[in-house]
Amino acid sequence: MARNAEKAMTTLARWRAAQVQEAGGQRERRPYLASECNDLPQAEKWRLQIVREIAKKVAQIQNAGLGEFRIRDLNDEINKLMREKRHWEVQIKSLGGPDHARVGPRMLDQDGKEVPGNRGYKYFGAAKDLPGVRELFEQEPPPPARRTRADLMRDVDADYYGYRDDDDGLLLPLEKNAEKHAIARAVEEWKRNKEQNKDQDLPEEENIYPEDPDDKRIEDDEEMPEKPPAPTLVAVPSQKDIEEALLRRKKQELLERYGCLDVKLENS
Repeated sequence: MARNAEKAMTTLARWRAAQVQEAGGQRERRPYLASECNDLPQAEKWRLQIVREIAKKVAQIQNAGLGEFRIRDLNDEINKLMREKRHWEVQIKSLGGPDHARVGPRMLDQDGKEVPGNRGYKYFGAAKDLPGVRELFEQEPPPPARRTRADLMRDVDADYYGYRDDDDGLLLPLEKNAEKHAIARAVEEWKRNKEQNKDQDLPEEENIYPEDPDDKRIEDDEEMPEKPPAPTLVAVPSQKDIEEALLRRKKQELLERYGCLDVKLENS
């Protein structure tokens, strides 16, 4: 790489030095306040200069090896230039120029996302990975929506309470089969324990369900058939039978009425 002295001797450097000498011997400085500039082309020139400085510093801040303090300083300088650029854009608009704030592009990072910030302060490049900055912009997952009582009751139906569990005819046979196996295992275990304790002098097991001879429920249970009798079918009269019954009833009423009249006439 060429030394600084060699750079100064280049054609561009000599031409720029000649331009500065022609302009008055010193380089023109940007006004401290944007409101001090009343020339639209000059205002556009200073705004463009600020944009170039911002681009230069944004390129520098991408290097994470600069150190935390240098990165923070660069980020502060970029934010300061951003505020100054907005002041020049307002001045340009007041002088009749274009509205750069409305038509200008958004500040995007290297991933194409809008630069994160808080209350106007933006973080660029490696500044987004500084301690305390990443946690500042991590979005917590939204809490789950709380379901109301109406939402909960909307899913409650007859199946929820188990009203129709036996309608398919599959559960009852399985329960009966499981009950038979459970009873058989219990009886087998009882017999096995009884055989093992046969040689030992153990007191006889007390019957916790003694039979009461005066209890008529035992006789009723013995007399009850295993299966209920088949329901008797009631003959339903047809339309013709109903008409005949109505006709007989009408005749009987007429006989009773006029029979009483004949008896009264005879007596008179």
